[in-house]
Amino acid sequence: MALIHFNQEGFDKALEGKALMLVDFWATWCGPCRMLGPVIEQLAEDYEGKDVIIGKVDVDENPELAQRYGVMSIPTVLLLEDGKEIDRKVGVMPYEAYADLLDGKL
Repeated sequence: MALIHFNQEGFDKALEGKALMLVDFWATWCGPCRMLGPVIEQLAEDYEGKDVIIGKVDVDENPELAQRYGVMSIPTVLLLEDGKEIDRKVGVMPYEAYADLLDGKL
């Protein structure tokens, strides 16, 4: 599955599926977020066909989702399982940090 740009409705629908989700909370004006973007896109490509949904949430367009998960700074990447947060990475991390999270759950 390709990288998904979530709105609240799409995010809530994905949660209903009880899938493993890696979600990048970001904003267009955020320099570190733009640095992380290609990493998240590469993860979506590399993990296509595996049992994980990889997506992004623009916090300016979806502030209620950021508030729901207590996202106070961006970029913040959440790993969700069955709709519950099981890990969180704040700031820009290398590809391997996120791949290790996914590999530990897949």
